[in-house]
Formats: sequence, structure tokens, C-alpha cells
Amino acid sequence: MTLPTALSIAQDLLRCPSVTPADAGALGVLEKLLSDAGFAVHRVTFSEPGTADIDNLYARIGTSAPHLCFAGHTDVVPPGEAGAWTHGAFSGDVAEGLLYGRGAVDMKGGIACAVAATLDYLAANGGKPKGSISFLITGDEEDVAVNGTVKLLQWAAERGETFDHCIVGEPSNVEAIGDTIKIGRRGSQSGVLIVDGTQGHVAYPHRAANPVPDIARLITSLNGEPLDNGSPQFQPSNLEFTSVDVGNPATNVIPAQARAKFNIRFNDHHTQDSLKALVEQRLAAACGNRIRARIEWLPSNADVFVTKPGAFTDVVSSAIAEVTGRTPELNTGGGTSDARFVAKYCPVVEFGLVGQTMHQIDERTPVGDLEQLTAIYRGVLERYFA
Repeated sequence: MTLPTALSIAQDLLRCPSVTPADAGALGVLEKLLSDAGFAVHRVTFSEPGTADIDNLYARIGTSAPHLCFAGHTDVVPPGEAGAWTHGAFSGDVAEGLLYGRGAVDMKGGIACAVAATLDYLAANGGKPKGSISFLITGDEEDVAVNGTVKLLQWAAERGETFDHCIVGEPSNVEAIGDTIKIGRRGSQSGVLIVDGTQGHVAYPHRAANPVPDIARLITSLNGEPLDNGSPQFQPSNLEFTSVDVGNPATNVIPAQARAKFNIRFNDHHTQDSLKALVEQRLAAACGNRIRARIEWLPSNADVFVTKPGAFTDVVSSAIAEVTGRTPELNTGGGTSDARFVAKYCPVVEFGLVGQTMHQIDERTPVGDLEQLTAIYRGVLERYFA
């Protein structure tokens, strides 16, 4: 029997316009492939007030340890202006050795490689792994991420599922396949700095209290001292102000309030609670007894995590080296991903395609990269279950 290739699987997935929260048949493509290969497949829908229902998939073959999970998402960001694409955003066209489509690298291509590698591994090993292999796939990574991986993991845990290790197929590589493994991510916490003043006429400033110069002083103060100096696996945490607003249409009125939005990307020196306490302490010191200011912290489910280098990262690195000849950098940079949820259940790394065109017009990946990534995942499976 001829096994499907990563390219053919990726094309089938790309032709499903699964812009969050729509599934558009993408999970059905995976369900058929995996169920035909002997996986027990579950489709689970989760809901939350004020958000769209999200369809998710969990599939497992084998009942014993060790248990290796491939995790990822089939939802994609909107394609943008359709006419700007060289090839249709949901065409799955191949031209001059490049596969085009929204999600080609982020991350339908990575999922396709993991499935192709797994099917090949099973075919070479009597249809059963020497342990367990699973796929944990959501349709809610590119949006609010509340009805996807986080709930699917909870659902699996309630069923008695345990995971030993996980690979998330996000596009981790910077320039070429095999140059980077993501072993962690900084946490993310957003907030709004609010400074209260007293509204008044600009001609009578002694009757008012202007919050604008005060918020400028506080922004400078909060940015003036580093949050930390970094850690062995992470760069220093950073606080970035992203907007300042007083909502004042007049030029002759001192506003009553000024607000500044900010985001902090933090490393493993902090938890969300300790980070908030540190920033609040610095704010209080900067305000003294005169400035009236406070912070409204926004909800966050993006905690910091790291998988320390060891046997699992060695397995992935050696498979990469065999296929590409490269020694990957173990990196913790970049934004957030669903790996932050997986990290609460087992060690996790991110390794997928090259991310240079993700979320862009003409998102694309070389077919050769799909083949290399499939070979790497195949090598991981061989080593992991050896």
C-alpha cells in the first residue's frame, strides 16, 4: 500500500479554509488518516461564554509507555487580500518547488510531516509502536486559545491519559531546517497603567492636576531599571509600553485621566504573581505621595516554561543532525504557543518548519523542507522507541 506523503497531506489540509474558529474539514482529513492507521480518534468540542465553539481532535495508538505526543493546530490566521496572493491562499498549489497556502508553515505543514512520519514508522513496525503515539490537535491556537489545547489536555487527563514527552510542530527554525529547537517560551503579561488627575482649564493649571506629565514620568521610571538580568535559558525580561491615551479631543482642557498599555515578556525568574508584585512595588516608589496611579492587570494564560536540555532534546537533536548535518540551537525566544499548556503535563519542545513566511501573503514552504522534516520526525520516532 502506498503511504500518503507529507506534501499530499499538507495539500489536503491547506485546501480547508480553517480560519479560526472554523474547522472547514481540516480535522476530518486527520481523523480519516489516523483512524485508517489504527488510531482511536476522538473529536471533542469545547465552549466558553462569549467565545466560539471549537472542534478539537485527540488520537492515540498504543496503550503502554513511553508515550510520545505530537501537538499542533489546524486553524490559521485570515489570508488578507485574496488578490495579493501569487497562488490562492487555500489552493495548496506547488510552483517551482514551493507549496503555497495559509498555514503552509504555521502549522499545517508541520502536522502533515508528523502524520506522514508516523504512518511510515507504523508500517515498518507491524502497525504498532513500542509504546504509544498520539496527536493532540486544536482549532483554537491563533485566537484566544481558551477552547483548544488547554481544555483538550484537561479532558485527556480526566480520561487517565498521561504523556511522557511532546513535540509541538510550530515553525521553530529561523533560516533552515534544523537550526533551532524551541525548548521554552517566556511568559506574557499585559496591563494598563492608569494615572488619575483633576480636569480643569489649561489657563488655570493650579486648579487642576495634569496626569500627562505624570504618566510620562512613570513610564520612564518603570522602564528605567531592568526587571532582571536573564537566566541560563532565557534572555532578560522586558516591559514594553505600546500605547498612551488620554481620550481628550480638546486642546484647552487638562484631562482627568491618562492610560498607557504595556506588555511584559518574562523569564523563569518570575511567576505571574511575583512579577505583578515587583512592578506594583516599583510603581508605588515612583508615585511617592503625590501621583495617583494604579495598574489594571489583564487576564493571561501565558506562563513561562522551559524543558531543560537532556535525553529528550538529545533525541531530537541527533535526528536533526542525521538528516541535515546541523546542530540545532536550543532557544527560548519568540512569542507564545500552545506548548505553554503542554508543559504542565510533560516535557515539550517545539520543532517544525522555517517560519519566515508565517502569517504573510504568499505563505509557503519548500517541498524539500517537508521531506526533511518528515525524515527528522521519523528519526525521532525510531530513536524514542528504541
